[in-house]
Amino acid sequence: MDSDLFEEKLTESIKRAVTSIARPTLEALKNASESETGNAKVQLEAMVKAVELGMRKKVPVCQDTGTPTFFVKVGKSFSSSDILCQIKESIKNSVERATDQVPLRPNTVHPISGENPGNNIGRHIPYIEWSICEGDAVDIFFLPKGGGSENMSQLNMMSPGEGLAGVKNIVLERIASMGGKPCPPTIIGLGLGGGSNIAMNLAKEALLRPVGENHEEEDISELERELKDSANQLGVGPMGVGGKTTVLDVHVEYAYRHPASYPVGIVVQCWANRRGFVTIHSDGSVEVKY
Repeated sequence: MDSDLFEEKLTESIKRAVTSIARPTLEALKNASESETGNAKVQLEAMVKAVELGMRKKVPVCQDTGTPTFFVKVGKSFSSSDILCQIKESIKNSVERATDQVPLRPNTVHPISGENPGNNIGRHIPYIEWSICEGDAVDIFFLPKGGGSENMSQLNMMSPGEGLAGVKNIVLERIASMGGKPCPPTIIGLGLGGGSNIAMNLAKEALLRPVGENHEEEDISELERELKDSANQLGVGPMGVGGKTTVLDVHVEYAYRHPASYPVGIVVQCWANRRGFVTIHSDGSVEVKY
């Protein structure tokens, strides 16, 4: 694989991610706008206009271009170890290039000193979550996670005896309490089970799934639909001004848990549901998918 070409393609994907949003999200915003009235409709129309301006002028749809977070899924039949060794450094280089070229807002600061290097690079940032999956390609997902919605994340170590009813109560109470802080309508990522870190990782990874695409397992899909419908009856509405559209979707992922522990992780994505997607094929070619 040509590392310069890969970094060019990845930089292109990062730029596309922050200057537009995926079509399913945009369509969901437009559909919501048609069903709302008053202030809720005004807010949704402003969101759609921001996306249209971003796409036309190639500027970020939101000033907060987020924390650069990547999910790298390596196909177990992918045979080039040389390429895998390049990926981490190339991601770092691409983020630095995109910070300068797009530009991205420098969002990386030292947690103690507050020092900002100005290039979105720092210890463990860009953050990369690695996993092995089926196939012979490498899929790289970019999730620019804004600070306002990230601040609404919540880990709950629920008593197992509360069961599914307890999960529903926790999620709906959290959505109601957030109000307009995460810039709704939001996408809710929900991670159930595992351990504390597993639940939160699953919740964030759930946000990679496109709006409108439910979980492959019917009982989980049913839970997603129920939570979405219930959340949209809370009346929070777009940007917290009231209305019928508080969430665009709820995505659930789960892991088996210890009998004495029931972690419930909630990660929130704002209306600007941005992401990039690049695939490295087995022959070393690179494809920017969205």
